Amino acid sequence: MKLSGQTVVITGASSGIGAEAARKVARLGATVCLLARRADELEDVRACIETAGGSAYAYAVDLSDAAATDAVAAQLLAEHARIDVLVNNAGRSIRRPVKESLDRVHDYERTMAINYFGAVRLTLALVPRFLEQGHGHVVVSSSMSTQVPIPLFSAYLASKAALESFTRSLTAELGHDGITSTTVYFPMVRTEMSGATPIYQAMPMLSADKAANWLVKAIVDKPTRVTSLPGAMGELGMAALPGVVTKVSQPLFRRMDKSLAKRVRD
Repeated sequence: MKLSGQTVVITGASSGIGAEAARKVARLGATVCLLARRADELEDVRACIETAGGSAYAYAVDLSDAAATDAVAAQLLAEHARIDVLVNNAGRSIRRPVKESLDRVHDYERTMAINYFGAVRLTLALVPRFLEQGHGHVVVSSSMSTQVPIPLFSAYLASKAALESFTRSLTAELGHDGITSTTVYFPMVRTEMSGATPIYQAMPMLSADKAANWLVKAIVDKPTRVTSLPGAMGELGMAALPGVVTKVSQPLFRRMDKSLAKRVRD
């Protein structure tokens, strides 16, 4: 029971990676606070955890709504004397070429609203409790695609990169006060979000169950980052030869999309 006595807040916990991670950390002894928009699905996850002998609380909230986020943060602080970990896992993804986004600035705004501003608002609300306790860990669900130059996801990746930078600054400033963080760079994961793109049916992906293990590692071991070997290599390549890596990767991604589309048709 590695997390016995600890309280873990997980956003985006009604399905996919967040729901699987919530079940796993509950089995490790944590009290889990589940946050997501869909109340019915959230209640199903809570009931599943409690049926298995765990402890969970469900909070239906739209984290893109500032007032709702402030309210749920106040409720969390009032109902839980101790909050040890915040997992900023909720997110929205948009796959759209830049050429088709020229008159769609709202795509960037609504992606930032949940992926960045919602996460930042909730984190800032919990920081005083972390400081009072002398400890607190913030986990960020990000993407391997922020480590390499990926096309078609400019709104999504910009929001994730912003959240990564905020989280690094948080630790740089408050690490001496016991506040730590982990960024998890997921590869493609088979979830409802990735399923919205038909050609991805033909792409090998990490299962939500296995991806949840990455979050559990971040919560339990608290490394600075959790990533894959391709992600780490891509990051090194971009640090050393960004122009070359970006140029070489462009035709590779175009060929990959064509190959996936063909496999789906066949």
